[in-house]
Amino acid sequence: MIAVRPVLLLGSVAIAALLAGGAWAAEGSAIDQAVEAARQQAAEQPDDSEPTPTGRILGRAPAPPPPDLGLNAPAAAPAPEDSIVEWLPWRRRPGRVETYPDRDPQENPGAVNAPPPEAFPTDHFPIPDRWRLADQFGVRDNWFDPYNQNSFKGDRPIPGTEDRFLVFTGVMDTVIEPRSFPVPVGVQTTSGSGSNDVFGRADSLVASQTFIAGLAFIEGSTAFKPPDFEARVTLAFNYNYADISERRILSVKPSRDTEREDWFVGIQEAFVDYHLRNVSDRYDFDSIRVGIQPFNADFRGFLFQDNQLGVRLFGNRDNNRWQYNLAFFWRVEKDTNSGLNDVTQNLRDDQLFVANLYRQDFPVPGMTSQVTAVYNRNDEADDIQVDDNGFPVRPALIGNLRPRDYDVLYLGYSADGRIGRLNLSGSLYGAVGEDRNSIFTSKPADIRAWFAALEPSIDFDWVRLRGSFLYASGDDDPYDNVEKGFDAIFENPQFAGADTSYWIRQSIPFAGGGRAVGVNGRNGILNSLRSSKEEGQSNFNNPGTMLVGLGADFDVTPQVRLTGNINHLWFDDTITVQVLRNEGSIPKELGLDVSVGAVWRPWMTQNIVVRASGALFEPGDGFGDLFTNSERDDRYYSILLNATLAF
Repeated sequence: MIAVRPVLLLGSVAIAALLAGGAWAAEGSAIDQAVEAARQQAAEQPDDSEPTPTGRILGRAPAPPPPDLGLNAPAAAPAPEDSIVEWLPWRRRPGRVETYPDRDPQENPGAVNAPPPEAFPTDHFPIPDRWRLADQFGVRDNWFDPYNQNSFKGDRPIPGTEDRFLVFTGVMDTVIEPRSFPVPVGVQTTSGSGSNDVFGRADSLVASQTFIAGLAFIEGSTAFKPPDFEARVTLAFNYNYADISERRILSVKPSRDTEREDWFVGIQEAFVDYHLRNVSDRYDFDSIRVGIQPFNADFRGFLFQDNQLGVRLFGNRDNNRWQYNLAFFWRVEKDTNSGLNDVTQNLRDDQLFVANLYRQDFPVPGMTSQVTAVYNRNDEADDIQVDDNGFPVRPALIGNLRPRDYDVLYLGYSADGRIGRLNLSGSLYGAVGEDRNSIFTSKPADIRAWFAALEPSIDFDWVRLRGSFLYASGDDDPYDNVEKGFDAIFENPQFAGADTSYWIRQSIPFAGGGRAVGVNGRNGILNSLRSSKEEGQSNFNNPGTMLVGLGADFDVTPQVRLTGNINHLWFDDTITVQVLRNEGSIPKELGLDVSVGAVWRPWMTQNIVVRASGALFEPGDGFGDLFTNSERDDRYYSILLNATLAF
């Protein structure tokens, strides 16, 4: 019973102190003095029993805490750490957090020596030169295997070095695309004896085979930090075939057949990337890249997504929470039929200045925000460009047919991420500037246009449901010297079904309102009335675009994904189309675009991807007014068969 005395004595003293009105928690109060006296008295007592756990007396269950008689009142100051009060469970401070040791410093220059083991969990141990141990674990280098260890994929350094790598990339992309769209009958002649109307047979076929080969030299330990230096070259060889029902569609010469074969080799990447500095111990950095390089101005490719010649300063801050780009691009001419870069021609007098800033977890966690400013200076008023098929593309054969130039500033905000369960992606742009030769007045005109797109989606296990909303303003008065039709620089939208959509995939000729001019562009969504997305100029005298759509993705297995999309399209304002077509009224409705698709990845990677999709376009009143056709062509279709093999 010797071990019981201090506890009983402590309880008696505490109760006496409470009855006397002493403050329980105040340091230096009567109760703490009594507790200290009890502790000293207990220390003087001989103790020949085994110690008992806190809260237990001789193996009994812990005693319940005393009734709350003001014991939880805030203390004026914490009790000493060695106070016997710390033995009592009801005296512990709520929410107390243990003090953890400081983080062990990690020094890893050159990524050769690993940090000390105590800095990492015991079941993980970093090996900066891990390739030296690969053979010991039975991993063999295999030059034809793009997925496992491969020296040609940068998995091992160049022999004799520790941080220099070669990365080879090979892609084979095959496209077969039967389709139909309104095909105008040639002015001089036709291939069909019965084609005596404005529009002929709508069926056509396009096939394209592209081989891409790229080689990169990289210096630095890129597993956990940016490369110190990178040089990359990528070439693309394209063979394309087209078969269409009428003459003067594939070539300006009426004598040419309705079939065409063509091939071209383009330089898609040729740049050096130099790592300027690290600005933090977590490898926030500044780098500069010079040469032909890929760039995307926003998350979904609404404004500018292309491989162009430029200089780009980029980097990040605050553990990659902030990212930035400062860039200048001088646009390279494109090959007409393949769309690849043609460096054998002079550079276009068309430059871009880009500044954008990204912030992760803003305005809410899980959302990335981006602000963008792009200045497009086009000074091609003295430039007359004819494409490889003989059609003029600058200036476009629309309106007054005169060469022109313009300056336009795009200011935008984009967001991509999620808010709770809701995935959200969208962009908002305003375009301001000056067109120095309006196609309607031959006078300078102010540019005042804007654009908005939003795609919310939500996931239910293996199903994602999507909504698509897009608005691009149209010009409501061609003669007021204010151009309000929004147009992009080089769009490639990943939106509303992307290239499975009929309207995004196909280009509809604007027959009767211009020559060699399309209502929209291939792989584009805007009704911009321009000669070519690749070789033409932006046009802010256009009817604008509106789209509302629904879609769904079904991840049936890790290898198979099914998609479906329904999009309804309108012009924003048809006054420019009415003037160009000399028609009194044209409805806004373009039609309904319905598409389905399937993607198969047999290895569950991007090394082999097979896609098949089909789209059906049901014309609306506005489309019917523009393209009156025979009954057999009152609907249009597009089928896409695509296989991609990547090494």
